[in-house]
Amino acid sequence: MTVPKRRFGKTGLQMPVLTCGGMRYQHSWQDEPANRDGITEENQKNLEAAVRYALDLGINHIETARGYGTSEYQLGKLLPALPRDKIIVQTKIAPTDTPAEFLATFETSMAALRLDHVDLLSIHGINNEETLQQSLKNMPVLEQLKKEGRCCHIGFSTHGTPDIVVKAIETGLFEYVNLHWYFVYHPVTWASVEAATRRDMGVFIISPCDKGGKLYEPPPKLIDLCQPLTPMQFNDLYCLRRPEIHTLSIGATRPSDFAEHVTAVGSMEEKFPMVEKIEKRIFQAMEKALGADWVHHWHEGLPRWQDTPGGINIPEILRLWTYAKGLDMTEFGKMRYNLMGNAGHWFAGQQAAEFNNNDLKPVLEKSRFAGRIPEILREAHALLHDEPKKRLSES
Repeated sequence: MTVPKRRFGKTGLQMPVLTCGGMRYQHSWQDEPANRDGITEENQKNLEAAVRYALDLGINHIETARGYGTSEYQLGKLLPALPRDKIIVQTKIAPTDTPAEFLATFETSMAALRLDHVDLLSIHGINNEETLQQSLKNMPVLEQLKKEGRCCHIGFSTHGTPDIVVKAIETGLFEYVNLHWYFVYHPVTWASVEAATRRDMGVFIISPCDKGGKLYEPPPKLIDLCQPLTPMQFNDLYCLRRPEIHTLSIGATRPSDFAEHVTAVGSMEEKFPMVEKIEKRIFQAMEKALGADWVHHWHEGLPRWQDTPGGINIPEILRLWTYAKGLDMTEFGKMRYNLMGNAGHWFAGQQAAEFNNNDLKPVLEKSRFAGRIPEILREAHALLHDEPKKRLSES
């Protein structure tokens, strides 16, 4: 089968609904010469096989980043041999202190990719006010590169809170956005998707399998609730049921990683009624475990972590606790919870290790669950706290 395509917002590109993301099949997360020299023939063949298999399926969007170690360099061994007008290449560069530094990094990426232009050029990680302001300073370089034809469309990726994402979107400077939104994020980040849709931006969903719930290792309860689909297939279709969502990143480590997703999107419109039934069943299970009031309103009136004593990321902790208690997604909760305090602006805020109830009262006054939240935070810490985790790029 050929994977369906959707118009990628104002870029006008016909984007496959699955993307060949390049952050997991590379040899190393470090791109020094010694790491490049260590690339094995087996690893390179696997990467090239994954990309070629994706292309055979109609997945012609190949996405990578300067921060993905040897990914760009290894793709550069393959991309020049592919028909350039048949592929959509995207890379991402982190915001820099000066436009000159951004341009120099772009040149490094282009040399690694061995291309004369990229179709999509993203600022990688507008995650807080500081990175947003850095990005605005870098924009003249991106706009000049677009005029020169060295990139066709400008966007950004983000792991930030909705207020930052919406602020970046509303600058009107970007044509597309890579962001988080899936079933386990559904009540929290939809405002970002709506803002992008109002601007007719392309919407690319980051890491639906991993950050979308560690769905490659789902708990038995979730497996049962998602029948006859798998949890990954349910999540794919849950996202793509919304026309505002254009593509999902599949960070494949090998060609076979595409299979479950490709099966999901085959005749996907016919499966959307099934997805609605599964969604209802999942919510019923969560309501039974936690109460309908909590399930549908827990996220309302919560403070930003920046405004909370000790920087405790209350919205994120409550989200992870909700899915751990409601759907047995405890291992996913541990994976995310233990990044707090260890991942910088990529996963900001602190754990609920120590706090005083009275200190939290002023920032919780807008929540209908203000009286319950301190005890839930303590329960979440006891349930989810484990060894500190690092982002993949720092492992």
